[in-house]
Amino acid sequence: MKRIYLDNAATTPMLPEVIELMSDSMRVNFGNPSSTHQFGRTAKVSVETARKNIAKHFNVSAREIIFTSGGTEADNLILQNAVANLGVETIVTTKIEHHAVLHTIEFLESKYGVNVVYLKVNDDGGVDLDELASVLESVDAKTLVSLMWVNNEIGNLLPIKEVAMLCKINGVLFHSDTVQGIGHYELDLKEVPIDFITASAHKFHGPKGVGFAYVKKNIGVFPMFHGGDQERGSRSSTENVHSILGMEKGLDIAMKRIEKDTIYIKGIKKQLIDGLIKIFPEIHFNGLSSNMDKSTYTILNVRFPFTDKLLLFNLDLFGISVSGGSACQSGSDKGSHVLDDFLNKYEAEKTSVRFSFSRFTKKEDIVSVLSFFEALKK
Repeated sequence: MKRIYLDNAATTPMLPEVIELMSDSMRVNFGNPSSTHQFGRTAKVSVETARKNIAKHFNVSAREIIFTSGGTEADNLILQNAVANLGVETIVTTKIEHHAVLHTIEFLESKYGVNVVYLKVNDDGGVDLDELASVLESVDAKTLVSLMWVNNEIGNLLPIKEVAMLCKINGVLFHSDTVQGIGHYELDLKEVPIDFITASAHKFHGPKGVGFAYVKKNIGVFPMFHGGDQERGSRSSTENVHSILGMEKGLDIAMKRIEKDTIYIKGIKKQLIDGLIKIFPEIHFNGLSSNMDKSTYTILNVRFPFTDKLLLFNLDLFGISVSGGSACQSGSDKGSHVLDDFLNKYEAEKTSVRFSFSRFTKKEDIVSVLSFFEALKK
């Protein structure tokens, strides 16, 4: 059976060029970057060159990039530091953030008594910038705004530059979980004044278990765990050299191909939208998922006009790999916290499926998916 992979928001397949580079590194570049001998110095140069090259993509300095084990650690590093070390007393966010953010904020609220303000999201999952502006004008404590750039379930794009400017005008810190956007969109951090962003390599065809945090110059962070002075004292742990190099390679290729891949994948997404509407005229697309300008081209979240608890299972039996939402919820029967926040109970109970695409998704894959749903309707 041919397998069709449409769950790229959960993870992407690694590029052959990344695998080759990492394999070479594992064979010959195995030194500890903290060692002072030749093997260690070679590894250190590789890590620092990767840091410099990654920083260039965002128009920032290499010193502002901190390597982590992925997006979750990067979010935790930033949010916990903001409260424990930077004096943040109020956090403004939404209830549709990734759980790496939501659960960390809940922990900070419980441990430190942080005041958490949850912005309302409208019927399409969007943030009301007027409400955000009003909240920021009214707070008198040190504040951090945490809003994700690309929602990992419904694909909504935050107007990130507008939010960044609102935060700057009001003198508050701005953290954005940018995991689903990095490698798919350009982001010049000199033009868009964000204080903290996060990335995870496996979202742009790099390896799992490695990512980075951007921390704006002169803000500084302290390590969450102790044991060494790696990452200029920000993160104790021997650097994951081959994975860092794989991340650099994956990001470099992704950024060079953005224009080409965007055009191609938008065509794939439109093909699926048009085909599903033809089969199910009463179908809905969650959030702004079907809006090519206001949602990412890599995600389509579909709400079918029926409830079928076995749909994901049957799709998998047919060879089609998709998800019902965040991969972090896998095995849970709680449903999507994102959809529950802005859909009414009746609509939230209908079956929703997240399709997510990459440059490796083929037009014939979409034809097969549509064939499945044509047969299902019959």
